[in-house]
Amino acid sequence: MEPLWKLLYLLEPAPVTLLLTAVAVTFGSALRSLNYGKEMEQNCDLSEASITLDRSKALMIPIMSSCSLLLMFYLFSFVSQLLTAFIAIASTSSLFFCFYPCVMYLKSQLGLLDPYMSRYCSKSFTLLQGLLLLLCIGIVAAWLVSGHWLLNNLLGISICITFVSHVRLQNIKICTMLLVCLFVYDIFWVFFSERFFGANVMVSVATQQASNPVHTVANSLSLPGLQLITKKLELPVKIVFPRNLFGGVVPGISADFMMLGLGDMAIPAMLLSLVLCFDHRKSRDSVNPLDIPSAKGYKYIWYALSGYAIGLVTALAAGVLTQSPQPALLYLVPATLGPIIVVSWIRNELTELWEGTMPDLNDKAHLTEV
Repeated sequence: MEPLWKLLYLLEPAPVTLLLTAVAVTFGSALRSLNYGKEMEQNCDLSEASITLDRSKALMIPIMSSCSLLLMFYLFSFVSQLLTAFIAIASTSSLFFCFYPCVMYLKSQLGLLDPYMSRYCSKSFTLLQGLLLLLCIGIVAAWLVSGHWLLNNLLGISICITFVSHVRLQNIKICTMLLVCLFVYDIFWVFFSERFFGANVMVSVATQQASNPVHTVANSLSLPGLQLITKKLELPVKIVFPRNLFGGVVPGISADFMMLGLGDMAIPAMLLSLVLCFDHRKSRDSVNPLDIPSAKGYKYIWYALSGYAIGLVTALAAGVLTQSPQPALLYLVPATLGPIIVVSWIRNELTELWEGTMPDLNDKAHLTEV
């Protein structure tokens, strides 16, 4: 155990930036999920709006995650290039999903023309959609060539937002079941996997670098500029920040980067998305998520978001003091789920949250866009 004064290192640029980024991404994911659900329901396109997890699907997530973790642990070198290609395609789609609302906002504000280009392909799309797709492909291509950590973070954040927007929870009961299972999952694979598999499986998989298929192809074809293409890639399954960001130095795990897995943002963001929808349904007089006061006090989203920030700070502090990897969900699950359950019980709304289903966001009282 390190002395407590080393907690001052949490004030260094790297951990502060990691904390602020994670909180912003978690809240942004929940907000995008709410808006996306409203858009799909208003367009009567419910089939593409989301995948709602029931009890069986929620229980399958930690099981499938464990199987995938072991597969990556033993066979990563054999599937890394295929996995990189798959992630590149998924990242392109995720970037498009995240940037498209911004493009539409600029289009409406600037009055830009956006003609359809249906005659050039089987499925119609607009000029702005085509340009945006080219931009997303360019960003992914730049990541494949350079492997820069900023691009890695951008892709990872877009994947997180897209996942939370398309995968939803029915109620707090299903959410609690999922979070508790993943709570146990994270603790086992970080703290106890070494006893069974001879190495820390979670850390080994998280820190492995994938072979770059672009470098492999360029090398086999003897293309010029080969030295400019990185041989190994950090896959965007986590956000990373250099420990010496802006000259700061943070003690901890012997690595050049601080990291946080996408699951440590996406899973709590699913809870935030659920309570944000609940807040939205309750606030018939105001649907602005940033309108903090409500009829019974603060909205649930702010309790969950504050708990997430506190839990993440606790996880970072534990990592500094113990000089070892920490399962972030060990701290994030109680810090986010606990306040929601306690506050809803005090407000006599726990039953409604516990057994309730996703609200109909297309209700006449909720047609105002967030």
